Amino acid sequence: MSGPTVVILAGGSGTRMRSATPKLAHDLCGRPLLAWPVAAATEAGASRIVVVVPPDAGFAPLLAGFDVEFAIQPEPRGTADAVASAAPSIDRDARVVVLSGDVPLVGAELIGELAAATAEATMVTTVLEDPAGYGRVVRDAAGAVVRVVETKVAGDASEEELSIREVNAGIYAFAGGALLDALEEVGSDNAQGERYLPDVIAVMIARGLSVTTVEAGAEAASGVNDRAELATVAAAAQHQIQHRHMLAGVTIVQPATTSIDVGVAIGADTVIEPCTQLRGATAIGSECRVGPHAVLVDVSVADGASVGPFTYLRPGTVLEEGAKAGTFVEIKNSRIGAGAKVPHLSYVGDADVGEQTNLGAGTITANYDGKSKHRTTIGARVHGGVDTSFVAPVTVGDDAWTAAGSVVTGDVPPGALAIARARQRIVERYAERRENG
Repeated sequence: MSGPTVVILAGGSGTRMRSATPKLAHDLCGRPLLAWPVAAATEAGASRIVVVVPPDAGFAPLLAGFDVEFAIQPEPRGTADAVASAAPSIDRDARVVVLSGDVPLVGAELIGELAAATAEATMVTTVLEDPAGYGRVVRDAAGAVVRVVETKVAGDASEEELSIREVNAGIYAFAGGALLDALEEVGSDNAQGERYLPDVIAVMIARGLSVTTVEAGAEAASGVNDRAELATVAAAAQHQIQHRHMLAGVTIVQPATTSIDVGVAIGADTVIEPCTQLRGATAIGSECRVGPHAVLVDVSVADGASVGPFTYLRPGTVLEEGAKAGTFVEIKNSRIGAGAKVPHLSYVGDADVGEQTNLGAGTITANYDGKSKHRTTIGARVHGGVDTSFVAPVTVGDDAWTAAGSVVTGDVPPGALAIARARQRIVERYAERRENG
């Protein structure tokens, strides 16, 4: 059996975000908001993912790497109209799941449950402590859905209906043919003059078609309309991400102060210390220790490596097995070899450091000459003295040494000692002579 067609509604201006960035382009734990339901649909095995967008939305870059197609809704005329815009992509024999682009925590499991439903329509509902603003699900004495009552305008619902705490989560599954037929009967006779998807449910009930519900937790139905709601959803997403890693054998010492993006991979028996941020496509092996107060962005850390505290690993950094980036160290676009150490107070940028090398405190790779970046190559088992600067491009051979305080501007042969500093000179009685002029 092929997977469902998933239609994702990505309209709406998002004015409540108060941002020049479109709402669905805002970041949620390392992934654009719109990409979350797309990723869930992909994981659920969707045979087709159709994203309904306004003209000139420019959302394609947000979904790079996903197999999606776009349908254009020429004017913002409501959710039913948006689904109708995707009608050419809907097979009458297909199972169709409809999601909202700004409801990001819908999981693949829920999509799979909806895809397996056999009713002509299945609606996801949730029970809220404060259901204000949500459409209420009205049921008859037998528990069957009678209708969904909107509550956006005063007078739309009675007091009795307003007391209902079960709400429509805005997530649906339909038999393709039944959906297409019902869409033709949905009108726009309301205060906003728009066509709404819950009216499809009403049409199907009137036709005697089967309508069922699936109850989901409030988290799965949480939408994002402003930055406060984005922060609330981000906290829930962060909990999901960290919980998944902890169940896989990762120790997160202080989850409340830790931030891990959704695309991060972490091996078993790794310890994440407090106040650590793991961002982007960072991949950390097993039996590593990261933090506290470390930031890793798009980096690769092999098994048994150590990072931190107070370390910043920037994109393109690779720490090989057993390597160490110590306290107050910044590394960018560099490979640190197996067992190599950059212990503390150092900046290593655009460099290749060989295995078992030890760079002393205060090591700097001067990689930028004002016009171009250059690489530094440091061989295996090199012993770098404290306060050494390597002015790129420069190559240091295996087993070489550098004297403390050196500014290395030329290549160093294997096994050699580089001394690149001014000779010390002593001026006797300098303080006395300075005082007396």
